[in-house]
Amino acid sequence: MTSKDQFSVDNGHAAKLVLYFTLNVVVTSGPSSLWPKKAYRNPVDQLVAFLDKKHGDEWAVFEFRAEGTGYPDAEVYNRIHHFPWPDHHPPPFAIIPNLMAAMRNWLQGEPKSPDKHRVAVVHCKAGKGRSGTVSCSYLISQEGWKREDALKRFTLRRMRAGFGDGVSIPSQLRWVGYVDRWTNKMDKTYVERPVEIVEIHVWGLRGGVKVCVEGFIDDGRRIKNFHTFVRQEKTNVDRAFSQTLPNDDPPSRMQTETLVSPTVGTPSSSNQDISNSDSDLSQNVILRPLTPIRLETSDINIDFERRNKSGYTGFTMVTSLAHVWFNAWFEGGYEGNESGVFEIEWEAMDGIKGSARKGIKALDRMKVVWKYAEGGRSQSIDEPQAGEPVEEGRPTNWRGAGDPENEIEARHSGGVASGRVGGAKLTLSEMSSEAASKLIGKDLGLRKANADSANISRASSFREDEVHRTHEPKSSVVKEAEGGSEDEGTKAHVSDDEKTNADIVASHESHEHERLDTATGKYLELGMAKMANFISKLGPGDRKATDDNATP
Repeated sequence: MTSKDQFSVDNGHAAKLVLYFTLNVVVTSGPSSLWPKKAYRNPVDQLVAFLDKKHGDEWAVFEFRAEGTGYPDAEVYNRIHHFPWPDHHPPPFAIIPNLMAAMRNWLQGEPKSPDKHRVAVVHCKAGKGRSGTVSCSYLISQEGWKREDALKRFTLRRMRAGFGDGVSIPSQLRWVGYVDRWTNKMDKTYVERPVEIVEIHVWGLRGGVKVCVEGFIDDGRRIKNFHTFVRQEKTNVDRAFSQTLPNDDPPSRMQTETLVSPTVGTPSSSNQDISNSDSDLSQNVILRPLTPIRLETSDINIDFERRNKSGYTGFTMVTSLAHVWFNAWFEGGYEGNESGVFEIEWEAMDGIKGSARKGIKALDRMKVVWKYAEGGRSQSIDEPQAGEPVEEGRPTNWRGAGDPENEIEARHSGGVASGRVGGAKLTLSEMSSEAASKLIGKDLGLRKANADSANISRASSFREDEVHRTHEPKSSVVKEAEGGSEDEGTKAHVSDDEKTNADIVASHESHEHERLDTATGKYLELGMAKMANFISKLGPGDRKATDDNATP
């Protein structure tokens, strides 16, 4: 494979369904065979017809959708390889050796037709984050590309100008870097071992922050919360210093760095929050679990969520969301260390739904201290050699069982007693927010309060209207809802002004009216989210019109 693609395709509607990343790798957004998705996503029958015409029998699909493909395997002649993992996250590294080998075995195999060459059709949902991670990893590990060149190539081919990088989620970029090291410095050696989280150091922790430790389960198809820190597991380093210093001056940053250790500090009292109840103050803290946190794989996710008390009874206001994935093997394990440290700044963490949005800053930086778990079994995962059988993943239900997009139904919420004027609108807002939360996952804004959260985090210094002014973009609620869309800015083909003699995608201007409007699907998906955001931001004056009908 080279960067010079040497064949062309005919003009027409079907040619717009795919994008040729390289001569052998085709990237497409997730096709579907079900209505109504078939109306705004790639119809799988048209995609198959296009691939049959251009490549005969020399194509195979590689899909990465833990939420379900959207079509049965039989509709692509069972010519499909499943390596699923959740959207907006990096893959479990344990699947990388087999995934790379499966693509290599197919692409480097002997084609049945002498006048054709093999292609790998890769897709996730938007054909961006997960597909870009795999496509770039393949070029690096199998074709000898440099990491920077592979990432630039994907951005050039997949993104419209001005819409950022193709692979943009920090943890996915970190994984592409891991693949580069695995290929060029580690002789493709990877050892999976259970990991224990010893403690987490956080500098500048604001009030009301919930901290969770997560990891993959079910062969990477799902993410599990292994531990949520409670206030009894927090040591306030600043307070510990104030008890030993000759005056009340706060310790310097260097002093704090030195004293953040398991042996220093007094655990917080049982009535203290995980972070200071005053959100305007920040703390340097150690989070040390009372019982060991053990993950069975080396992939670790640290998740942060900042919540504030809402004026609505039974609700809380989410003001910050961020998380970060790292792999212990690449953060010290490969060097022979039995323990290690991973450190990151707030700005470098993953945002909401793969975007850069994280809301109000919840911390300055954090450090995770980990060690390999005692008695854990090591598993060396080697890349299969050419011709060797490759272990693949189990496909999830193609209809999307467990996929929120397929589960949302229009139904009455049963009502929520708000305890204040405007209860009728709160009922509608609750129903909309519930549907939106199922559809788009975690996001900023109102959320139902959980009784268990009293021992975790909820600050009180921000009101919801202040929060919205802080985190919403300059334009409107609609912009806020669209900001987390992963497929925003992707292109289904390369336009004329981007073509070279080597480009393979045909002219689209004369067929622009035939182009699938993938934005339609995006708006359908985000409709409930926009409604929820709009209703939750209505001020008292906007609610007055409903006072006569409000629930007392």
